[in-house]
Amino acid sequence: MKGGLWVWPTEPRNQARMLRKIAQNNHLVTALKAISASKEGLSNAELDEVLGDNSEWLTLWVVRQLQALGFIDYKVDLFGGPSRYIITDLGKKVSAQITPQAVQPTAVPPLARVNPQ
Repeated sequence: MKGGLWVWPTEPRNQARMLRKIAQNNHLVTALKAISASKEGLSNAELDEVLGDNSEWLTLWVVRQLQALGFIDYKVDLFGGPSRYIITDLGKKVSAQITPQAVQPTAVPPLARVNPQ
């Protein structure tokens, strides 16, 4: 995770390329889908639990990526509740387009039956 995505392109061709990059990262897709599915957003602890990696650094990296792209915003609760990450309009649009790319297993030809006759 040396590099970052950081910028949402303006051209449709580059946007499609960026969506493919995002879809290849399971952590970004998982976080985006979880935040978009939550009506009130997710707190840091909830997002860390969703990612299931128990790494605050990974959660921070995911949040920074999604915020930099404009997919999520940080909503502060002024009355003492946990602050939450909420989905933006762009994030809703992108979330509907992204699906995690499943790893396709290589096709293994069926074993030929050996007839000992």
